[in-house]
Amino acid sequence: PRVPTAWEQLRQRCEQCQACGLGATRTKLVFGVGKQDSPVLFVGEGPGQQEDLQGEPFVGAAGKLLDEMLSIIDLGRDNCYIANVVKCRPPGNRDPREEEQAACLGWLYEQIRLIQPKIIICLGRIAAGVLIEKDYRITRQHGQWVRKDQVWYTAIYHPSALLRDLNRRPETFLDLLSIREKVREVCPELYE
Repeated sequence: PRVPTAWEQLRQRCEQCQACGLGATRTKLVFGVGKQDSPVLFVGEGPGQQEDLQGEPFVGAAGKLLDEMLSIIDLGRDNCYIANVVKCRPPGNRDPREEEQAACLGWLYEQIRLIQPKIIICLGRIAAGVLIEKDYRITRQHGQWVRKDQVWYTAIYHPSALLRDLNRRPETFLDLLSIREKVREVCPELYE
């Protein structure tokens, strides 16, 4: 019999997780999607209703917008990886609580260890607060690049925030152009 890969083992362990109350209320685990060795990783905060039903991140209206945003920077779900801070849906699409984030963070760190990305793009303030800086101010700091442990980090507005506030779109477009430039500089193999 075939031995499961480290990636498959991680997913299986994550599917068993009951470290916080979200595990008991989920329909499906939302582990992540995309190319498992991509140099570019996108991280959102947590699954919404459609993601919980389908077991895949960013599949609702925000997912459609994210796909459009990816196409602007010449990326897609086939050549980047998309994950969330928490893998189970918080009830009513509320923000994941700090204890839920803490309970789930090990899974994300393990995904990062396996992927070994060169660039991590945080989608929204919660992911940025976890991965870039605790008191990250998305309105002031979006689009700024930070280098930590040989990885480039930036954050942009979450696609669902862009659906609610169209005024944020022009600045997000500029952030996306900056991301495209950084990806071309750091990961030219993605465009060959």
